[in-house]
Amino acid sequence: MIGRIWNAFGDFLGPTRRMALFGLLAVTGLLSLMLNAVEGQNIVELQTLLFLIFLGGAAIILFTALSPYQRGRWLGILTPSFLLIVLGSTLFREQSGLLFGLAVGWVIAAQLLFRSREPMAYQKAVRALRKNDYETAVKELDALIKTAPNAPQHYHFRARLYRLSGKLPAARRDYKKIIELHPESPVGHNELAELELQAGQYEAARAAALTAYDLSEGDWVTGYNLGMIEDRLGLSAEALAHLDHALTHKVKDSRHRLLIHLYRARALARLNRTDEAEAALERVRAERGALPEWRKLLADAQADALRAVLADDVDTAQAVLEGAVTAQTLAKTGKITPALSPSKRK
Repeated sequence: MIGRIWNAFGDFLGPTRRMALFGLLAVTGLLSLMLNAVEGQNIVELQTLLFLIFLGGAAIILFTALSPYQRGRWLGILTPSFLLIVLGSTLFREQSGLLFGLAVGWVIAAQLLFRSREPMAYQKAVRALRKNDYETAVKELDALIKTAPNAPQHYHFRARLYRLSGKLPAARRDYKKIIELHPESPVGHNELAELELQAGQYEAARAAALTAYDLSEGDWVTGYNLGMIEDRLGLSAEALAHLDHALTHKVKDSRHRLLIHLYRARALARLNRTDEAEAALERVRAERGALPEWRKLLADAQADALRAVLADDVDTAQAVLEGAVTAQTLAKTGKITPALSPSKRK
């Protein structure tokens, strides 16, 4: 959980700001530790000053990552609190407890005074989405993006809306914007890979998936997506390697484990490793409880994109459970689009 929060925080800051924040912490922290070895009457004051420099510098770094509206909002929230902390740390130390309490109280009260427009816009978009009113939902995100053009989460949500409404070129533009804003984050590349997979552009999907896989250091989600795409391209050895790597991580959902084992079994069957393919099919059968969950998901009115990508695979898994597909016949299932370029990475 902590790792996910830290990764999300890193994605929000971007690589440059993240390094700046780390450098600021390292410099002020090291200087503070060095002062512990120095004798003098003003050591505490100097360490307090270093702490305030870190707080101020961190605030500046964080503020530059916010939209203009959010900068103004948080400036109004944090400036009075920061001043109270400074006064309590310097001029009015005897009243520091009271001033620090007032600083915290102001932050809490200011949250109500300076309510963000973003939650309300998202709530309206979600309500429209539940009614399948994609146009209204997109308009809410359009308004948010005008006020915060560098917030990747807004493009991410709008791209999902575009995908649900079948507007794939518009979704592609938003994913490329996410990549432009945070090129070192795997999120935009992974979502772009899913979009190209939905569009049947398997070569483009694989290129994006490879980038996401490398940037994520091979987590199970990017390995699963990459293996799925390589299954479509008939790149059995590559698919098997990436799916095997995905299984080295904890794949919590049974429905994803079911498809991973199915793709592994198909890759092994295509490589004429029949005994190993049969062993993989046994693991598919062990995940039979996930099949009703897939059927429920695919039956949803907003699951057109999911059905386009996974319906045939879920049907194949059903056939495996019913004994209609075996290790000997599995290689003939699934659609193969021959790769147009070498399978090796550039």
